[in-house]
Amino acid sequence: MPVEHPEMIRQILSDVRTIALVGASEKPHRPSHEVMAYLQGRGYRVIPVNPRLAGRTLLGETVYPDLAAIPESVDMADLFLAPERTDRVIDAAIACRIPVIWMQVGVINHTGAGRAEAAGLKVVMDRCPKQEIPRLGIPPVAA
Repeated sequence: MPVEHPEMIRQILSDVRTIALVGASEKPHRPSHEVMAYLQGRGYRVIPVNPRLAGRTLLGETVYPDLAAIPESVDMADLFLAPERTDRVIDAAIACRIPVIWMQVGVINHTGAGRAEAAGLKVVMDRCPKQEIPRLGIPPVAA
């Protein structure tokens, strides 16, 4: 069952430091771009993932084509994808041993969430960290 309890969400957002944002957009008006900038402003390291933009720089970070290409450890994969496109990314997150999968508002994949949870990952579904951080009063990440 995906994480829904506020205390568990608070714990996840307090523990996470490095986030892979899958489906990152270079367009400032897109929600993924806004959320990436917001999370960076809160002290998180956000690594953009988008095969179309791979190798470019977005908000000061190199864009990677997929999770496996990221050369460092990631605490959470934040998915800005249509639900039908999440299975491959969920499987990659499991393979990369990323401890948390966060699916944005409207991104629901119960089967994929079940696979991730069976592999020991925490899953948050149909929520946005940009909304949850102020709602739960989570302080900025300490440097």
